[in-house]
Amino acid sequence: MFWLAIAPIVVILVLMVGFRWGASRAGAAGYLIALVIAVAFFGARLELLAYTHAKAFLLIIDVLMVIWAAFFLFRVADEAGAIRVIGQSLPHLTADRGMQALIIGWVFSSFLQGAGGFGVPVAVVAPILVGLGFSPLSAVVIPSVGHSWAVTFGSLGSSFNALMAATGSSWEVLAAPAAIFLGVAGLGVGMIVAHAVGGWAAIRRLGGAILLLGGAMSVGQFLAATSGLWNIGGLIGGLTGLVVGFPLARYFRGEKAESGDPLDWRPLLMAISGYGMLVIFTLSVQLIPPIHDALGTFPLTLDFPALATTLGHTTPAGPGREISLFRHAGLILLISALIAFLIYRQAGWYEGEDAFRRIVSGTLKRVITSSVGITAMVFMVVIMEHAGMTNALAQGLSTSVGRSFPVLSPWMGALGAFMTGSNTNSNVVFAALQMHTAQILGYPVAIILAAQTSGAALGSVIAPTKIVVGASTGGMAGREGEIMRKMLVYTGVLILLISLLTALGVLF
Repeated sequence: MFWLAIAPIVVILVLMVGFRWGASRAGAAGYLIALVIAVAFFGARLELLAYTHAKAFLLIIDVLMVIWAAFFLFRVADEAGAIRVIGQSLPHLTADRGMQALIIGWVFSSFLQGAGGFGVPVAVVAPILVGLGFSPLSAVVIPSVGHSWAVTFGSLGSSFNALMAATGSSWEVLAAPAAIFLGVAGLGVGMIVAHAVGGWAAIRRLGGAILLLGGAMSVGQFLAATSGLWNIGGLIGGLTGLVVGFPLARYFRGEKAESGDPLDWRPLLMAISGYGMLVIFTLSVQLIPPIHDALGTFPLTLDFPALATTLGHTTPAGPGREISLFRHAGLILLISALIAFLIYRQAGWYEGEDAFRRIVSGTLKRVITSSVGITAMVFMVVIMEHAGMTNALAQGLSTSVGRSFPVLSPWMGALGAFMTGSNTNSNVVFAALQMHTAQILGYPVAIILAAQTSGAALGSVIAPTKIVVGASTGGMAGREGEIMRKMLVYTGVLILLISLLTALGVLF
């Protein structure tokens, strides 16, 4: 039964990696195969399938609301030129090559991942680094690795939201271990960025700056995530890094600042103001009790009966995924985006009268395909769980890998991200499986799920689709193999670090 249960996942892997199918087509194939196997071999009946699809639909709404609104907010800022202003301001801080890599390739990339994600960090930062004189290979590798630690709590929390939705676990349980694992990885990322510029000598020279920047970003992300602000955890981490990085760069200015011109703070503050509104609005909703309680009075949920297959696998009765519509991260993001749009329009930062139409159009073009893939994979995973296929996989894994499972857990997350190109998709496909396996083996679920999403975050940046995007924006088209070889070494070191943290976490 193990090989039947794993077939949909294997199909997705083969189609995406071997045949280079997109996530939408491969996800649909995996869903159909899971459906057939669930009915033919695991005893899933029509009633079970009907309720399973209804449950999955709630999860899909929950995940996609965040993804769509997050990218809409990024398009609001990008169309106004806010992202360009921030990127152009940073080289004025220092002419020191190592600090430029840290501030722009690590800190600014992390901020962009927190603010938008979707491949934006590499697309924006790689051309900036090339313009500053970095080699094309370094210009692609540095931001690719640089933003990896911020992926789970980046994209305004879409990957972490998927982790919660797929497992039914709360942020109170998952946020702390995930933020700790990723925070430690963040320090490793800073060292790797420095190494990519100047080898071990750069790490020794910039060690203090790496500790200050990495510590500030990691603590900022941890405090946000564990305070219920997980949807802006990556954004807070990136903003904290920028705040610390501005004065720190004064000590590493080099011979002269870029172009010799002083930094104009007014457009920079205006550029950041859109995301500042998001932070203020999120803090108000989450931390002011009257507002938090009032907006939580209209939850969307459905009660489902107990479900059973003809082979005896049962799912107890209970509610599906509860969605608090008026304090949902997606709605908070949407309202923040609309306020940011009004701020930028009042400042005269939009060209033409059809700016809003361009923003909406750009959002639809970018998210529709990924949304189709996520929808298909959520349907597949929920069917597998209710038909007993996930349990069969967990039983097989617990028998075959045994006590070494914690060490392998982050690699499973990385594999899911590599084959789907997304931390979110990896969490959708593998999180429930990791959870069930941990329960069978008696390991702390929160630690294993932290390993899953951390491995997926780090592994997502070496997905073939991400490598191709990075190569095209950094002047490396046709040389993707060089990027992959360099990235595999750096990413492998980071995932090994997560394996070590996971092993320590289950022991203590």
